[in-house]
Amino acid sequence: MTEEQILCSASKYTEKFYFNPKYANLPKKIQDELHIALVIFTEEIGGEIYLYFDDEGGLSIATDYKENDFLYDEIGSGLKVNQLRMEKRELFEQLEEYYELLIMMKPGGEV
Repeated sequence: MTEEQILCSASKYTEKFYFNPKYANLPKKIQDELHIALVIFTEEIGGEIYLYFDDEGGLSIATDYKENDFLYDEIGSGLKVNQLRMEKRELFEQLEEYYELLIMMKPGGEV
């Protein structure tokens, strides 16, 4: 995953949320919804979570944690990722359409 493929991320370690400025033209409501979902994930599970577009334009979820993070809930992480995919399925499908139409179809992938 490259920096420009990352839509947004959150980290329990830095207690920060990152939204890629490349996608700043997304409605504020969608940005806020993603912000809330990712921060809740890191508050409940720990570690870091990333939403990113794969090479085919699909929206993927990746999680990571520090090796010495004994509070990270690895089992809960998988369950919570599945829950997030189910609850945000429609939003994720719309984001994939957005990415395909506005990013993948443009020369140079510029918004």
